[in-house]
Amino acid sequence: MKEIQGLLPEPLWRYFQEVSSIPRESGKEDRIRDYLVRSAERLSLDYRIDSAGNVLVLKKGIPGTETVILQSHMDMVCEKDPETLHDFTTDPIRLVRDGKWIKARGTTLGADNGIGMAAMLAVMEDACLVHPDLEILFTIEEETGLTGAYMLTERFITGKTLINLDSEEDCTLYIGCAGGRDTDISMDLTLSEPSQNHVPAEISISGLKGGHSGIDIHKGRGNAIKLLNRFMKSIRESIPYHLATIQGGSKHNAIPRDARAVIYIKENNLSGLSDAIAQWNSTLAQELQGIEDRVMLGLNMDIPAPEKIIIPEDTGKILTMISILPHGVLNLNESVDNIVITSTNLAICSVENIRLKLATNQRSIYTSSIQDVSDMVKSIGWVMGAQVTQHHDYPAWKPNLESAVLQKAKKTFEARYGKSPLVKVIHAGLECAVIGQRITDMDMISLGPTVEQAHSPSERVDIASVDKMWDFLTALLKTMAEE
Repeated sequence: MKEIQGLLPEPLWRYFQEVSSIPRESGKEDRIRDYLVRSAERLSLDYRIDSAGNVLVLKKGIPGTETVILQSHMDMVCEKDPETLHDFTTDPIRLVRDGKWIKARGTTLGADNGIGMAAMLAVMEDACLVHPDLEILFTIEEETGLTGAYMLTERFITGKTLINLDSEEDCTLYIGCAGGRDTDISMDLTLSEPSQNHVPAEISISGLKGGHSGIDIHKGRGNAIKLLNRFMKSIRESIPYHLATIQGGSKHNAIPRDARAVIYIKENNLSGLSDAIAQWNSTLAQELQGIEDRVMLGLNMDIPAPEKIIIPEDTGKILTMISILPHGVLNLNESVDNIVITSTNLAICSVENIRLKLATNQRSIYTSSIQDVSDMVKSIGWVMGAQVTQHHDYPAWKPNLESAVLQKAKKTFEARYGKSPLVKVIHAGLECAVIGQRITDMDMISLGPTVEQAHSPSERVDIASVDKMWDFLTALLKTMAEE
């Protein structure tokens, strides 16, 4: 408990530590669901669970008030540093206090969306809060497909005003979000026996920050798959090798932080390979100065020898396809705070048996742009002779500047802090988009504390902003009850 000792509000941080001790990977929310149910029963609050596994807790407020929904998701992105020993199915997240921040030891923190859950649990507990009737909604599998939100029905929730607690910027009200689509590429590979006079070697890239593929996509961070591929492509003629495997990234909604390729190479070319790696480390340090200060290409000879290699023709296809696949911001609006309009993330690369698999994710506030960019990715795949699968879209949340809950939130913020909040559209998917599609006439905003580098082991939450989020949320609930 020493990591959160003295932090305010005490109930919120206590609940965050309890939530952090419970494994809650997407699709494996049973234990956190049981914890939420036990918490409701301990506080003598009614609850119900729908067929998807979403949990809704009911808390009575000022009589005669219109119901307000508070909403967060149960699951978290599970990422860790390569050297960190951590099993996300059994081990608790180990919290670390670092000055003004709370972070985790070598893993994602899960402040996305654990802080929102903790705030809702603190609301459930606090008998002194003034608030309207509340429906406190915990959804499942947000990080892997918004599954819980897609399965909501109007029979399960009755409120028409929703406050989502899953955004990550202090003093900001979000009223819209990007939509998106996953586009996957796969290609059959032909394998052959490695040459007898070659030795195996592993080339890796590590030390990159990664981050959320929506919120952090504009920050110019290195994509491990693209950078490693760039190196592999650059040395192919001067330092011949045979590719055995290439892989990087692990989540469709995270910028890949590390990648590795295993090759066979003649021993007399190893010194040249080492020199090329040293030169490229200097080049990458120059190009990414101030953005990625820990990026490092490495060479490891102590690896198991692969039984097969990929034939040169297919190796060329892999390197070319990764090279020309787009990654990063494709369109932004300079007139509105340089807001990102459209982006794409080359998220995962793997070779499994005799098949190359690439996972990409497109985002935009315009459905037409999502279609355009995913078709660009599809065209690249087809030209290279690969198979392409476009998965179902998740919708954008269109802003409503006349929203009643937005006006109340702005009024409360200005009265409490003497200034106006920022009002933004986020370049990431929020459950509000799906909930607004599933439930008619839903009026919504999203708010939260400052969370940086979500979806990476560098994830951290600003301590002071959590206290301010709680102060504002409880003030807003009081305003909504009294009005």
